[in-house]
Amino acid sequence: MTSGRKIAVRVTLLLVLLGSAATVLLLYFPRHKALQLRGAVLVEDADPGKRVPIADVDISAVIGTVVVTGKSDPSGFFLLQLPVTVRRGRSVVFRFTHNGYAARDTHDFVTDKLYVVQMAPVTRSTRAPANQPAITVSNLRVRYSIKNLTAANIGSAAKSFEVQNTGNVPCKGQPPCSPDGLWKASIGSLSLDAGATNEFRNARVSCIAGPCAFTRIEHDGFSRGGQQITVSARAWSDTATFLVEAEVFHPMLSEIVHESHPLIFGRALSFTLPSSAEGVCLMADVSGESIIFPLGPNLFLSWANCNASGTGNQPKTYRCELKPQYQFPQ
Repeated sequence: MTSGRKIAVRVTLLLVLLGSAATVLLLYFPRHKALQLRGAVLVEDADPGKRVPIADVDISAVIGTVVVTGKSDPSGFFLLQLPVTVRRGRSVVFRFTHNGYAARDTHDFVTDKLYVVQMAPVTRSTRAPANQPAITVSNLRVRYSIKNLTAANIGSAAKSFEVQNTGNVPCKGQPPCSPDGLWKASIGSLSLDAGATNEFRNARVSCIAGPCAFTRIEHDGFSRGGQQITVSARAWSDTATFLVEAEVFHPMLSEIVHESHPLIFGRALSFTLPSSAEGVCLMADVSGESIIFPLGPNLFLSWANCNASGTGNQPKTYRCELKPQYQFPQ
């Protein structure tokens, strides 16, 4: 073997060894994953029932020279995505700021724990101006509607059909035959249409005349209902008569109005609605006058600031906090 080939072989072996070593390192020392800081921001209160979530809190986390920022959602939840270079155990300084609440700084460490922080409301933000009496908001109800698919029974259908046949005629391998293949059989069918926008329900078929013992339903195109139904039957004796019956329904989309009562915690109220709820309104007595307040897509109320959480098919949670010049009944 020439010296050149020896060198090539050694290089190849070295590369194989390096590749194997790299594989072992990857197996035993997997690549680090980026860490996340998860937590929630609540109103500071001695009563746990009044520690309601705070939305839209500006949050920053300082870890050495790394600064990560984010916001809390309507449930108070926040998630900060850290660079892959930040490892567990590093010191972190959090800062939480929100209009109407005292800024909060906390010192902690990067871990997998849930960081729950309480922010104290600014006292002046919850009181009406001294020269103006507070306006009372009472008798609160939530009104909303849900679309419901109903159906009205507008009639029924009944129609007979015959399957004509002559009994005791050998089949001789010429279908249709009886189930055992001995006798000549016939197949008859019937189709019904309920009309546009209507549907059949509770459809059923029965043999009502002739040698019914020697018949069977060949095809079931009726039991599921629908605008059109079909049925076919087999008879292998004399002529048999079948009866098809069904109710006719007309589907309709209607709205059902619901009312519920929100829960009040301190100066905030909360309520949860189904994802299909529409036309959400808050009904309240303001200074003794009953008024209906549509929330609308912007969740605007003249007497409170509102936010909502929940998307898709999940229930939607609403939270509204009174503005300074308003109060709930004492």
